[in-house]
Amino acid sequence: MKYYLIIPAILIIIIISIFTFIHYSKPIKMANQVIKEGMQAPDFTLPAQDGSMVSLSQFAGKKTIVLFFYPKDESYGCTKEACSFRDNYEVFREAGAEVIGISADDQDSHKAFASHHKLPFILLSDADRKVAGLYHVGRTMGLIPGRVTYVIDRNGIIRKIFSSQFNFNKHIEEALAILKN
Repeated sequence: MKYYLIIPAILIIIIISIFTFIHYSKPIKMANQVIKEGMQAPDFTLPAQDGSMVSLSQFAGKKTIVLFFYPKDESYGCTKEACSFRDNYEVFREAGAEVIGISADDQDSHKAFASHHKLPFILLSDADRKVAGLYHVGRTMGLIPGRVTYVIDRNGIIRKIFSSQFNFNKHIEEALAILKN
């Protein structure tokens, strides 16, 4: 085995982890404002995997929203995250929440992804990344689209923001903890 390759690989992983922690532990800026817990969530309308148009405002007064931005359908981390949301979907529903995933993938990709993994929740296509920009979901190291989860209450107020590119299951744990409180 070529051990001289292992050390650089470990160093790269450590550097990426440190960068991600530093980058996402800072407040997320939004046009002279900081997107933070307690703020009104920006409204949007995007196409879903079934071709319908979905707006955040259509859930106002009805459901808490667990809105998660993820990089790419069928990628390793995104599949783990989406399947974890799927496996806990009934818990979210019982808590009065709807789960919505957003990525830049198109409707056909979302439809195939949802079908392949039996995802029961809404996937929205943000092809031009305008909604990701509205929510200031950046890119890790300028390359990988961000992975950020927002818990938005029935009144449209952001109750939790959690960002981690590599800790896929923690997004679900953080969202469930807020819903249980």
